[in-house]
Amino acid sequence: MDQKPATIKEIAQRLNVSVSTVSRALHDHPSIGLRTKMQVQKLAEELHYEPNQAAISFKQGKTMTLGVILPSLGEEFFSMAINGIEDVATQNKYTVLIGQSHDNTEREVQIVDTMRRHRVDGLIVSLAKTTKSYEHFEQLEKYNIPVVFFDRVPGNPAAYTVSCNLQNSSVELVDWLVQQGHKKIGFIKGPDAILHSKERLIGYQEGLKKHRIKPDTAFVVATDLSGTKTNDAMHKLLALKNRPTAVIAFNDYVALDAIKYARSQGVRINKDISFVSYANLPITSYMDYPPVASVEQFPYQQAEKATQILLQLITSKEAGDSIPRKVLLESKVIVNKQ
Repeated sequence: MDQKPATIKEIAQRLNVSVSTVSRALHDHPSIGLRTKMQVQKLAEELHYEPNQAAISFKQGKTMTLGVILPSLGEEFFSMAINGIEDVATQNKYTVLIGQSHDNTEREVQIVDTMRRHRVDGLIVSLAKTTKSYEHFEQLEKYNIPVVFFDRVPGNPAAYTVSCNLQNSSVELVDWLVQQGHKKIGFIKGPDAILHSKERLIGYQEGLKKHRIKPDTAFVVATDLSGTKTNDAMHKLLALKNRPTAVIAFNDYVALDAIKYARSQGVRINKDISFVSYANLPITSYMDYPPVASVEQFPYQQAEKATQILLQLITSKEAGDSIPRKVLLESKVIVNKQ
């Protein structure tokens, strides 16, 4: 049977000294003599003493735990983001608790409450696609639990957010497609609740205007990010008499669903219709028919920056006055070389 780690009280009893003396000796306090300090530390090592993290957390008022809420770890984008979060957390001796909303707001609300009850020191969040109200996050303020959002962020001006400039990227996508000879450009937009859906669409419209291409409302279709709805969106575009020769998809997953459907309808991918998208996921490089270009959104860097901001908010009461509430990273159009 494994021996339980010793407590400070047990060490004190064996050495016939006070608990406070043992505590100071273990923390290398200058008020404790060298001989006593060495005796305490030697016995602590022999008895496999480990600090009581719960007691330390209670005394410090912190649990050294960060909560993370993401739509799905099944998406490569968010798996890459977790690496950024964990790297910063580990460097600062924090533990990470992860919850997946699966793009369901009710589940997101439940996870927020669970994280609160587990006394996380702060939350890093990428919103569910259906989230329109942020009350469940705003309520955390009275518990002194700061929240930093990344990628899928709220429109609330008071929120701390880290995201990419997708409006500019959408203009660049249109620029690139026009350079390739396309003037009939379709657009598959995402759920309206996702702020970046609107930003992507605005950039697309600006790009068309920049090149004096008359917008066609029939060229803009929507998906809720599911395969079924993406198929429906692509069906609408293919049914047009004067259908687009290029399509901008909400992200790589939507693009791959759209490509699969288009192929089933006899479309020659990136010949009859070229596809471009967002996220630039590494997995697409292994596909036979990947998007010809995709916007790099730097998930690791976004999440890394969000975690750094959160730790500043946790460790300094005055930090909120000096930290910018909106951090906008420049995204980049990456052309797929085949």
